[in-house]
Amino acid sequence: MKTRSIYLLITLVLPLSLLAQNNLSPHQAVNYFLSTLNQEEIKKVSYSFQDSVRKKWTNLPVGLVARPGIQYGSLSDKSRLAFHRVLSSMLSSQGYLKTTSIMQLDDILNTLYQEAYDKGEIKKEFLTQMQKLNWAHGNYYISVYGKPSESAPWGINFGGHHMALSLTSDGKKMSMSPYFIGTDPAEVKSSKYAGLRVLSKEEDYGFMLVNMLSDAQKAKAILPQAVPKDIITSPNSRQRIDSYYGIAVKEFNEAQKAVLKMLIQEYVHNFEHEKSHQMMDKIATTGMDKIYFAWVGSLENNKSHYYIINGPDFLIEYDNVGFSNDGNHIHAILREKGNDFGDDLLKMHYLESKH
Repeated sequence: MKTRSIYLLITLVLPLSLLAQNNLSPHQAVNYFLSTLNQEEIKKVSYSFQDSVRKKWTNLPVGLVARPGIQYGSLSDKSRLAFHRVLSSMLSSQGYLKTTSIMQLDDILNTLYQEAYDKGEIKKEFLTQMQKLNWAHGNYYISVYGKPSESAPWGINFGGHHMALSLTSDGKKMSMSPYFIGTDPAEVKSSKYAGLRVLSKEEDYGFMLVNMLSDAQKAKAILPQAVPKDIITSPNSRQRIDSYYGIAVKEFNEAQKAVLKMLIQEYVHNFEHEKSHQMMDKIATTGMDKIYFAWVGSLENNKSHYYIINGPDFLIEYDNVGFSNDGNHIHAILREKGNDFGDDLLKMHYLESKH
């Protein structure tokens, strides 16, 4: 059930000096954002922390699966400015730029389909079909769960086509799992945007690593199966990855381990400094040697390929297939095992707190 009134006095409570700060914590930034909304907008964005919709996510276009919350494109400039402060508080500079670039890529995708139709490369029916998917820079949705504070659990989700960004906090610590990002096209091939690659390093470092392996290592790492049509742990799939596949990182040399670490960091370092370093420290403490790496598909770009990095604490999946198996459509996800939507974080909170 949606909360109706908990934010109405935020503008009165929020210190005026806070509005001028650039380094807001996530709960401060979200409260600042909420203070810019009117009552009707507050009703759209606000949910109880216990609402089951908090744990529902998808990467599909909004034209196929509606999202809860308020549409980013419907916000005033003041609210958009404030929401970008929210993104900046949750994400590093690279994570922020990837997020905003994925949003922009939806507008580019519309431009590419329109240009293809104008050149006679696709039919009107197909153009109309694509337009009905409603992907656009403004067609992403924000939903807030509970009252952001330092003393009680709360969360915020931001999602749309090729993006599912969630933050769950117990008031002090936060989870950013699951973290889904995607791009279509992975590399823009035409128009004034030709050459743009929003998720370039997720692809490049993967190829760098698999091509560093010896023939004996490749025999273990490369799985003899078809490239999955999507990440295996997508919300639309009942499949889960419960076993380790490929090659154990303990069989890597130091140079190979260094590139693997670069690849993992490309995902983890999308988060703000404290969160990303907490995750990397945990991975290091558990031990890089306990991680497994597996690859499926081509060893060259512009052809379908997939990889998985699986450790005791985390899972990374990357899939690049495309509609014509051209390896130009990326889906990627990072999960903290056991901590999707803050499950482990909240368990500890409730065990340690008096309720």
